[in-house]
Amino acid sequence: MSNQTYYAGIDTFRLIAALLVVAIHTSPLGDFWATGDFVLTRVIARTAVPFFFMTSGFFIISRYSRDAQRLCSFVKKSLLIYGAAILLYIPVNVYNGYFEVPNLLPKIIKDLVFDGTIYHLWYLPASVIGAAFAWYLVRRFGGKAALAIAGVLYLIGLFGDSYYGISEAVSGMSAFYKQVFQVCDYTRNGVFFAPVFFVLGGLIADSRRRISLPASICGFTVSLVLMLGEAMVLHAFHLQRHDSMYVFLLPCMYFLFQTVLHFRGTRHTWLRPLSLIVYVLHPLVIVMVRLYGKLFPAQYLIVEDSLLFYITVCAATMVLGLLLIFLWSRYRPGTRKHLAGTDRAYVELDLDHLEHNVRVLQEAMPAKSELMAVVKAEAYGHGAFEVAVRLNQMGVEAFAVATIDEGIRLRTYGIRGEILILGYTSPERVKALKQYDLIQTLIDLEYAEALNRRGVVIKTHLKIDTGMHRLGIPSEAVSRVEKIFSLKSLRVCGMFTHLCCADSLQPEDVSFTEGQIERFYSLVDALRTRGIAIPKLHIQSSYGLLNYPDLNCDYVRAGIALYGVLSAPGDQTGLNLDLRPVLSLKSSVVLIRSVRKGESIGYSRCFTAERDSRIAILPIGYGDGVPRALSCGSGSVIIHQQQAPVVGRICMDQLAVDITDVRGVAVGDPATLIGSEDSDGLPAPVVADCAGSISNELLCRMGARLPVVVKRRQ
Repeated sequence: MSNQTYYAGIDTFRLIAALLVVAIHTSPLGDFWATGDFVLTRVIARTAVPFFFMTSGFFIISRYSRDAQRLCSFVKKSLLIYGAAILLYIPVNVYNGYFEVPNLLPKIIKDLVFDGTIYHLWYLPASVIGAAFAWYLVRRFGGKAALAIAGVLYLIGLFGDSYYGISEAVSGMSAFYKQVFQVCDYTRNGVFFAPVFFVLGGLIADSRRRISLPASICGFTVSLVLMLGEAMVLHAFHLQRHDSMYVFLLPCMYFLFQTVLHFRGTRHTWLRPLSLIVYVLHPLVIVMVRLYGKLFPAQYLIVEDSLLFYITVCAATMVLGLLLIFLWSRYRPGTRKHLAGTDRAYVELDLDHLEHNVRVLQEAMPAKSELMAVVKAEAYGHGAFEVAVRLNQMGVEAFAVATIDEGIRLRTYGIRGEILILGYTSPERVKALKQYDLIQTLIDLEYAEALNRRGVVIKTHLKIDTGMHRLGIPSEAVSRVEKIFSLKSLRVCGMFTHLCCADSLQPEDVSFTEGQIERFYSLVDALRTRGIAIPKLHIQSSYGLLNYPDLNCDYVRAGIALYGVLSAPGDQTGLNLDLRPVLSLKSSVVLIRSVRKGESIGYSRCFTAERDSRIAILPIGYGDGVPRALSCGSGSVIIHQQQAPVVGRICMDQLAVDITDVRGVAVGDPATLIGSEDSDGLPAPVVADCAGSISNELLCRMGARLPVVVKRRQ
């Protein structure tokens, strides 16, 4: 990530939160200001652990998660740390007489699962249980419902914590909590306490809409003051059993996290492990400092002065942490980061360019028009998951796909909003249309009637044929269109047509397109005169917007333009927008061989070297979507910022390029087949034109075996 996009504030506040946890266990103001110490340790410092939970939720809990890989990694790491911490503190447990209590086995089980084997370690099992539970809730019910369920659990926990005095006075509630405390000593755990903060962090990550810095600071300040008032009242009436859970802790954490997200900058990789080390090791350092105070005359200065004691513990723990981080970085076994599948060939996405294109297109659209992102065919080969998730996070809530299965996949990715199926769906699958809240295109009257006979109420858009003669009801068939609006099981919420030659500015094509537009609106007027409420309308695809921007419709169906390219390199458009390519196709050199003059290369011996040559072999071919028409010099790749021509025939899994004139090429060097930020790059329209095709086809042909990698800016 770039310095501009990395959330440096998160790691910085992680360390602050860890130091606040130390304050809870050392009471730095306790010797000279009891009220101030209460405010610090029982109110302000109570934001620390929820912040840890929210940070983890921010990175692993999302309705967009396709699998549990990030969750499993987090759980494994947390359990590993928990196990190491348990072993580390066994001597302390022995010293404290932990293993001498009655009913030891049930206590050990309860502590391992809920309470921690030493007082601060409860955070680690709570992280594991809370993360897993939150992930399940979000995947099963969606973000908002998950937050509601987790909120109810938090409320239950609240009356076993800071509001326990109320529960204790009500017989039914008292009996319930006595049963709870038989299983776990506190409701501050992974069931009642942690899930709501994990879900809240995930919801903030899902939403790209951020509260402004002044508003978030104001919200945090107000919430913190209210939480302080809440704590003081509870303290005054002696209602707390354990003061970790407050009503106003939830809005306080929401605004605090929003505030922290505004601080971005250089990533300091040592901050994250340092905060963890401070959290895990500070009780051990507390013991060591107290022991030091007993053995040496410094006890009065270091131990009996609460503020100096706190500072000493913090300083010693941080020094120890930095030392451990240094030793680990110096002596750990060498590791090499590797993205699965990228050693052969892969698609690289620049999602910053995607966001840029969305903004540019939205600025060019009429004020009341909404962007409908066309993400069919794996988002034109870009990866439907990566593209649709980023668009949804940006606030795009209208999508178009070709098939019902593409629509269902978007829903399983967590995509919200409207999803229009542009193609045919069997009437037998009408229940799936309803289940996944998909919008079906009505391609003719007979098809509409077949869907209607199923008796399942579904959303539909009506396709009008204005001259393309592909799908849709003829624009002049007003009565047939009117009949569709009367079908009881079909909710017609949109009507559209497709401009078949909007990409051309030739006079005859412009005339034909204008005729299509006129026929469409004539139908709209005819329906209006018959008393039919006109649904949302859309005419423009990418070229429809670029060449006919003044059409005032409800949607613009952006496809190829969304991905930053035109269909062909010579296309002229009325609007010249600053669109940036999103996709690059990359591979690498796996073999370099010398070929003598007169020797041939590849199938059919269609290339014969006219000089002694150096040939590089790339592990990518037409099985990955590289057109075979680019064989024998028709196509090139970029290696070391220079074009190297394809020689011989492109195979299913390999191709060969001539690198004789490219200096310094070695095995492992990257090669770009589509896309480049350099002026001598290979944009998709140029590559497609060399293959006798258009960008749309070229990009959609990117093979399913190519992994999709999101570009990280350095």
